[in-house]
Amino acid sequence: MTTRRRTVQLGLDRFSGLYIWALFILVFSLWVPGLFFTAATAHTVASEQAIDGFLALAVLIALVTGTYDLSVGAVANLSTIVVTWLQVTEHYNVWLAIVVAVAASCVIGIVNGFVVVRLRVNSFIATLGMGTILAAVQSIVSGNTQPVPPINSVWSDLTQINVGGFQIVFVYLIILGLITWWLLDYTPAGRYMHAVGGNPDAARLSGVKVGHWVWVSLIGSATISGVAGVLYGSQSGPSLTYGPGLLLPAFAAVFLGSTQFKPGRFNVWGTLLSIYVLATGVQGLEYVTGVQWLNDMFNGVALILAVAFALWRQDAARRLGRRQPQAEEVTVAEDRSVTGSTG
Repeated sequence: MTTRRRTVQLGLDRFSGLYIWALFILVFSLWVPGLFFTAATAHTVASEQAIDGFLALAVLIALVTGTYDLSVGAVANLSTIVVTWLQVTEHYNVWLAIVVAVAASCVIGIVNGFVVVRLRVNSFIATLGMGTILAAVQSIVSGNTQPVPPINSVWSDLTQINVGGFQIVFVYLIILGLITWWLLDYTPAGRYMHAVGGNPDAARLSGVKVGHWVWVSLIGSATISGVAGVLYGSQSGPSLTYGPGLLLPAFAAVFLGSTQFKPGRFNVWGTLLSIYVLATGVQGLEYVTGVQWLNDMFNGVALILAVAFALWRQDAARRLGRRQPQAEEVTVAEDRSVTGSTG
């Protein structure tokens, strides 16, 4: 009991990510201070992980309703190719190209929702299949050749203007995080989505339109992924292969985030914290070792451990929930015995 109280007081059950992040910063700052403990490293990590943060929030929105969206990387990749192709080949205005690319991503979300809700295909299978289809569409649009990036100051300034030393794309991430946090935690829509993800049968019996909110979550997930693809194209230039590589870090961040701040519940700030904890660890290890494969290994291990820990927390919560009624029954029995003895 004493150990449990100390854990709660230290916040290890909710803020362990902050402690790990601080530990990473301390260790690597002492180990490679000339490389790691610099403003340039902080600015680089913040800006480079912003697109990962966008995709993690896209995954989060779907997972809140208990739905897996494995197409987010493919949607982002296709959005990058489409927005680039429209500007370079079709000579679209920058803003019109962006609108078309994001609208196309929204349509993909609508199709995902139709397949999952109406056709009743498991979301894991449906979105995995959609990702494969989108890879084929991307090949058709690009002709399997690396697209030429648009030469346009408006296009590059979309993400590369500096705000306090950080690329503005990092500011976009914070704004999206605030909006998503407000929608999920402080609006009826967010409460319905959490109810659907927590217990769809109970939500349905309570009058919540389960299929509707699953559909909405998939549309939101795809739309955010489309925006991420546009921003990636502006920040790094078009790529035919980057999208699938961001899927694993996104899921790792969301599941690891579910152990932070609000344990057992997918949440925005836990997800964004996890993105930067993982990125800090990877960056430090790369500075120390100089190898490039650490990113994949680190994120893979983090995903496995995060899911295992999240499931352990859920099981612990269920066990506590089963014990609680028993404790209440004992309290009631004791109250009745006291009442009987005094009567």
